[in-house]
Amino acid sequence: MTAPVELRKAPAESAAAPRFRSARRVPAALTALVVLCAAGVFLYDLAAVRAQRPGMRWRRELARLLERHAPADTGVVIGGAVLVLAGAALLFLAVAPGLRAVLPMRPPGDGAGVRAGIGRKAAALVLRDRAMEVSGVQSARVTMTRSRVTVRAASHFRELDDVRADLEAVLAVGLAELGLAHAPQPRVRVGPAGKG
Repeated sequence: MTAPVELRKAPAESAAAPRFRSARRVPAALTALVVLCAAGVFLYDLAAVRAQRPGMRWRRELARLLERHAPADTGVVIGGAVLVLAGAALLFLAVAPGLRAVLPMRPPGDGAGVRAGIGRKAAALVLRDRAMEVSGVQSARVTMTRSRVTVRAASHFRELDDVRADLEAVLAVGLAELGLAHAPQPRVRVGPAGKG
């Protein structure tokens, strides 16, 4: 009599293992310092004008410059476009998770709240070592992104199709053992030795 087998559903990829986020403490501190200094200068100038003292020279020069240029002038439009692009880039960097080199791994089945990740270079090295164990592989190079893992191997004494099939099987097992939350799509290329 065969014992019943319990089937567990794999955790949802997007909800169970979010990407790692960069702390960005230094850029945040530098940005806060720049904003604080700029706000302090503006506040000082405003207080000086309210106290019947002349405003700072740079503000008077800026007011004269703005009087001479209309909003539709080419220089003003280009400057505004540059500022908009810089602001959009800063907003994108603030929202982007960062730490792109760290691949999130599946959480344990008991839901213990443990988060783990592995670097892309380390994962590629593990898969390269696995690929080198395949009979007939003389050399292998593995590149890995968040969505794809590419293996380029050179074979020197076996049929290329047989080596490719063995590499695909080894790669599938290696990816499963890495336990990545978002399994990348494998791509295997095998060529004869000496031709890359």
